[in-house]
Amino acid sequence: MRGFKRQSPAVAIVNLSVLNEHFKDNDKVAPEVLVKAGLVRHTVGGVKILGGGAITKKLIAKAHYFSASAKAAIEAAGGSCEIIGNSANK
Repeated sequence: MRGFKRQSPAVAIVNLSVLNEHFKDNDKVAPEVLVKAGLVRHTVGGVKILGGGAITKKLIAKAHYFSASAKAAIEAAGGSCEIIGNSANK
């Protein structure tokens, strides 16, 4: 629609099933790693990890946002979640 523009940048979304496919045990997952791997194109609006699919690998995940189910699944698999800051959110 003419005259309407998105005020905030879009958040890049990644499901657990994608992380399980592309990473090994004890890998560090961060926005810049996801860009290099080609799993997201941008991180301007932040990265959100969603609980779609299953995860069996112990990952050290850093993202701007986590769904409750994704955080629970990562921690249940022995991994850890860290919420990182984003200048767009401040």
